[in-house]
Amino acid sequence: MSDTNFTATVPLESAPSELSQSSQQVLSLREKILAIRNGLRQGQQQMADWESGPLAVSAVPGAGKSTGMAAAAAIAIARQYERLARSRSSVHRQLVVVTFTRSAAANIKAKIRKYLRDDLSLPQTGFAVYTLHGLALNIASRYPDLSGLELENLTLITPSQSHRLIRTAVEQWINNNAEIYFRLLEGQQFDGEETERLRRQSVLRTEVLPDLATTVIHEAKSSGISPEQLQNWSHETSDNYAILSIAAGLYEQYQNLMRSRDFIDYDDMILAALRVLENNSARRIEQNQVFAVFEDEAQDSSPLQTRLLEILASDDHGDEGDRGDKGDKGDKGDEGVSFNSQLSVGERSRTTTPHSRLVSELVLSAAEVAEPPLPTQYSALNLVRVGDPNQAINSTFTPADPIYFRQFCEECDRVAKLATMNQAGRSTRIIIAAANFALEWVNSFYGAKNQKSPRLPAASPFRQQIIYPVSTNDPQKNANPAAEGKGLELYTPRDIHHTVELLGKRVVELFTPDPSNTRAAVLVRENRQGRWLAEMLAPLCKEHNITLYDVGERDRRSHVPQEILALLQFCDRPHSPDYLKAALEVLVQRQLVPTQDLNALASLPEEFLYPGPLAAPQAEPVEKAAHLCRSLLRARLELPLYQLISFLALALNYDQAELATADKLAERVNQQISGGSSMGAMLSALSEIVNSERFEPVETEDLEAHYTRANQLTIITMHKAKGLDWDYVFIPFLHENLIPGRFWVPPQSQFLGDFTLSEVARAQIRAALHGESGIPDVSQAWEQAKHLKTAEEYRLLYVAMTRAKRLLWMSAAQKAPFTWSKPDNLQEQAPCPVFPALKRQFPEYMMS
Repeated sequence: MSDTNFTATVPLESAPSELSQSSQQVLSLREKILAIRNGLRQGQQQMADWESGPLAVSAVPGAGKSTGMAAAAAIAIARQYERLARSRSSVHRQLVVVTFTRSAAANIKAKIRKYLRDDLSLPQTGFAVYTLHGLALNIASRYPDLSGLELENLTLITPSQSHRLIRTAVEQWINNNAEIYFRLLEGQQFDGEETERLRRQSVLRTEVLPDLATTVIHEAKSSGISPEQLQNWSHETSDNYAILSIAAGLYEQYQNLMRSRDFIDYDDMILAALRVLENNSARRIEQNQVFAVFEDEAQDSSPLQTRLLEILASDDHGDEGDRGDKGDKGDKGDEGVSFNSQLSVGERSRTTTPHSRLVSELVLSAAEVAEPPLPTQYSALNLVRVGDPNQAINSTFTPADPIYFRQFCEECDRVAKLATMNQAGRSTRIIIAAANFALEWVNSFYGAKNQKSPRLPAASPFRQQIIYPVSTNDPQKNANPAAEGKGLELYTPRDIHHTVELLGKRVVELFTPDPSNTRAAVLVRENRQGRWLAEMLAPLCKEHNITLYDVGERDRRSHVPQEILALLQFCDRPHSPDYLKAALEVLVQRQLVPTQDLNALASLPEEFLYPGPLAAPQAEPVEKAAHLCRSLLRARLELPLYQLISFLALALNYDQAELATADKLAERVNQQISGGSSMGAMLSALSEIVNSERFEPVETEDLEAHYTRANQLTIITMHKAKGLDWDYVFIPFLHENLIPGRFWVPPQSQFLGDFTLSEVARAQIRAALHGESGIPDVSQAWEQAKHLKTAEEYRLLYVAMTRAKRLLWMSAAQKAPFTWSKPDNLQEQAPCPVFPALKRQFPEYMMS
């Protein structure tokens, strides 16, 4: 099960019979609710006090927002039981809780159940926990006639820049737009030389246009913008290349290909759910099953995801009991939600439109309702949104845009519906002080800098929100723990090798006294740093029996498709030395055969697999490997094609999560090759998944626990570390070329200018979505894109700093690589601007 499809639905039981037996039971329940509330911090109590209407909760890192949300959810469910008991109503409605990832959904579900069971003595029912895409799919799949999603006939894909669908869309656009394409070829200047023309053609076809397509399709589609609307926007700006017009054409080709092949992507799930909710009857059915919606990580929502939650949370009939018992108001247009006043497009061909037409109409109809995400009548929304705009770290590579949650906070603040959770018990006081200083310094430095430029937005990188330590009587155990050593250590090593030396020495010092209770992590900006660091630290960790866990290496992509492909290629062509060696490498990695010289075995496949009577006896390791390979070949002959992937997964001794991933892979491949089933078709489909698609594995519910295990040094990217914490956090390689970094135009595409088409298009689309006075031109859009990246990189550093509990170790080496693809090419590198500021502010924490 993927993150996006995760749901945990817990229907409401017949509460009245259990709770209405006496008023004493109701009184007892209120006392239990009060006991939970009194055990929360002030900001958490504001969430727990919610009963109806909108509420924005802005929570600093380490404030305990997941605990607060779980407690508030349990209390809201208890109050719903109370209402049912008083009214003797037979209408059972549930709380919908939405979060960002499957693991987070499982975590909050467990916490809510614990509160209901242990603290409230209530049935563990009355709520449903979803990921955003899981919620959308749940709605869309129950109304296939309205959504157009006949799941048995559709294939879900997550195309990357190199996906065949994107490449095909690019080629079709080029064929249909020769004049614009030649304008791109000419660039800023062109002398007509044939070799240069061929080089530019290759760059445009394989890099520039696929990058533009993937960026714009996701950005526009997730905001409900159709290719037609994007084309209209292109008329509002002028540039030599007509970037938005090109983007609209690529988007249109992509949509046509998706329809022709019965493909959908994740954005189609949201659009399909919105189409269902355009129907008055379906919308009332869904709304009458929900008494409120709680959203976690709200700063990471896209406009249409926000719209979906607002519709479900809309109390159109204004009653805390049954929404459906006050007339048929929805048929006349529901005034509480501006979405519902513009539903005419969704009424067309509601039950008979085939999927080939529905997918395009989904985008069109959503585009017509993609207004600013906050309705005007906030009292009609039973919606609690929890997040932290200062931890918005996905907006420069996903459609997530923190401006919408910021606006929601501002609007709620105007009507006294903003709760601020600014007390955090995670970190020791000096770490809190360092994080607060970094936030204030960035805002003051870059805020003043941006105000000087009329091209840049006035918003500072951070929302002004200070972290405070908790009070002395805080219920959290070991809140604001004692510092390890000074708690903050700032290093300036000679180079990256000296960095490893200092870091390794400190790791050994920390793990030696009590390794079974020591948790530490090294946070890096990019995976290439993590790979290099893991190689350097591996001997030291092995010597001191410290587990080294490189998250990037193990979790970069699911290994299941790659391993299955290697074995299937061998089964298809067992006499190929390359395929035999690849299969043997998989078997060795899975520890199914002993490590040995695989080149010797693969050089003569026939002699290895089927030795003749005159061949020398095989050694035991060789014989074991040959026997296993022959069993794979026998399965290829005896099993039907659709069972092969599942068989290979069992043969590789996959664990539960890996077996689930293999089943997901088998279902995907068998669906894709249905009607033309053959080994060649299966290999082709698998090869495309491995080479050009981000195939998401099915994760176990305690996946994040793997990252924070005791006696383990975890190497993890700053992005992936969000939501986690460790006793000791190391942040090396803090250099200006990475944080905040700068937009780098690849040399091969500089013939187009000193900007990239994809980032210019993204900035122009967002300007239009934000309702700015006009769509910026190329130079203005490029400046805005650079500003957005700078702001997000500093928020990323802030997130990294606030992962530490007892020690925050930071360094910026004097010499470092210009690019981590060549780590041995060292040169002088300027530190991240925040780092010298920290050293000036906290001179006593500078380490020699």
